[in-house]
Amino acid sequence: MSSLVTEQAAFLLDVSRLVQFAHAEGWVLTGGELWRSPEQQEIYFKTGRSKTMNSNHLRRCAIDLNFFWNGKLIWDKELIRTVGEYWESLSPKNRWGGNFKGFVDVPHFERMH
Repeated sequence: MSSLVTEQAAFLLDVSRLVQFAHAEGWVLTGGELWRSPEQQEIYFKTGRSKTMNSNHLRRCAIDLNFFWNGKLIWDKELIRTVGEYWESLSPKNRWGGNFKGFVDVPHFERMH
């Protein structure tokens, strides 16, 4: 099995833990983007939605999640911080977009490799 498949599998297991944790905290989550084509990444890069052409979405090691509280979509970093910190506690390879420097991406969760 390739190292990328191993990382993708570990990432997905951590995502399942994250979803369970967020649910226990009272959040309603829906899925956003997991995989992204190189063509879509280029569009996001050119329009400023992404700051890189080397996104972990291209390797299926990143996911954007939608967080709802009382039926409202929430992107507030401070409100989601507990979930982001939990994500980063699961593995030293996990990074939460809410802690990115410069380009904050609150609904983004990724695994570095």
